[in-house]
Amino acid sequence: MSVLSSIIIVVHFILLFILCLFGLHRLSMVARWFRYRKYEAKTPEKFSQLPKVTIQIPLYNERMVARRIVDSIVKLQYPSDRLQIQIVDDSTDDTSGLIAERVAYYRSQGVDIDHVQRTNREGFKAGALKEAMNTASGEFIAIFDADFIPHPDTLINSINYFTQPNIAMVQLRWEHLNRRSSLLTKTQAIMLDAHFSIEQQVRSASGMLFNFNGTAGIWRTSAIIDAGHWSADTLTEDLDLSYRAQLAGWKMVYLNNIPCPGELPADMNAFKTQQYRWAKGGVQVMMKMLPTVWKAKISLAKKIESTFHLSNNLAYFVMLVDTLFFLVPSLFLRDKYDYLNIWWLDIPLLLMSSGGHLIYLYWGQIALNRSKSRALIKVPNLVMLGIQLAINNSKAGLEALLRRESEFVRTPKTGELQNETKVGIDNSASAVSPISVTRYKSAAPKGAIFEFLIAGIYAIVLLWAVSHQHWFMLPFLLLLTVGFVTSAAHSFYNHYQLSK
Repeated sequence: MSVLSSIIIVVHFILLFILCLFGLHRLSMVARWFRYRKYEAKTPEKFSQLPKVTIQIPLYNERMVARRIVDSIVKLQYPSDRLQIQIVDDSTDDTSGLIAERVAYYRSQGVDIDHVQRTNREGFKAGALKEAMNTASGEFIAIFDADFIPHPDTLINSINYFTQPNIAMVQLRWEHLNRRSSLLTKTQAIMLDAHFSIEQQVRSASGMLFNFNGTAGIWRTSAIIDAGHWSADTLTEDLDLSYRAQLAGWKMVYLNNIPCPGELPADMNAFKTQQYRWAKGGVQVMMKMLPTVWKAKISLAKKIESTFHLSNNLAYFVMLVDTLFFLVPSLFLRDKYDYLNIWWLDIPLLLMSSGGHLIYLYWGQIALNRSKSRALIKVPNLVMLGIQLAINNSKAGLEALLRRESEFVRTPKTGELQNETKVGIDNSASAVSPISVTRYKSAAPKGAIFEFLIAGIYAIVLLWAVSHQHWFMLPFLLLLTVGFVTSAAHSFYNHYQLSK
């Protein structure tokens, strides 16, 4: 066997082993959840006088949800003389007009609400939040994205955790307004449920470093400043600030018992836009903060957990590189050299790498007392969605590793509401006049053509595997083929529908 052939086989197993580590880490999360499943943050003392809080609503061209968030945020149950509301608006379309009308209306009713606008988008969301703090008067800053609708008692139920002077941030659990809108939103909801009910719960309860999720959270103003303020050198300014604050000695709290409803991306292109930003930003923060984490005076357990936390977005890149450049060639080599047919090693590694993620996602539903049978039925959809994100998230991770800069692209939201009465929203107040959704569509599906090409390659390999009776690989190759085809098809279909 040639040196090149040996390298292909060895690298394949190295990459497969790395994927296996990610899968085992997910399993460890589930195992640790049993220990911390009943954990709740220490019941706080109450402020003798409620502190001044600034609510910041960052938005950019969010016409479909702009009025809804303003109309919901003024319903927060908090003393009016202790509350300031800032609509941090970078919009370049008629969203600003809608915001101005609602702000003027509520100001006339005595609400302390400001329309904070900039003449540029420098620093994107991080830059907008940083600039808005120049006029923020609150000792604490609560941040809600435009597509979130906090319950009226959200602020009053969570502010007292800051009676502990070392607490920098309190993160609430996301719920999903449009969870049942489509198969895509149902699957997304399961993915996010696992992150919050297991990952955030376990890391917070065990004292590990965890992150603010960019929305549905409250920050101590002095902690933001002490940690170095908002920074726009990554696409996930929330993750970046979270790590800087905790490494500076601040603590953070996750409240699994206080939910905040938000809207999920309604189509595949919007979902890919969001996932691309999260994946690239996560790897950017990994490159920026991981050396600092390992130099910090924290426990080895925290360093290892933070390494998995910050690098998990590279799993897609590792998977794609392995399946495309090493697994496929290794199949041909094994057909040529009989002694390389060590499928007994591939199968357990594949099962551990993928099975660990699936058990983690499934258990996220159990952690929230949701239907076990419905969660089990959704497992194939989770597998398919993971494959559909492979190229999108791999490209994001590679660009971050190569330090290629890109614009902060907003995730388009349609403003659809589910279970409106549960969040106290008045339809008449939050309705928007008819408008074509075309202006709010996600970016064109540039990667979809590449997905079709990759699907074609796997289809050819699938036929070859059938002809050479490599039966154990058929399910895996079939999933890859169908996954990439459906991802590309969904992207083109959604783009076409929104372009009508």
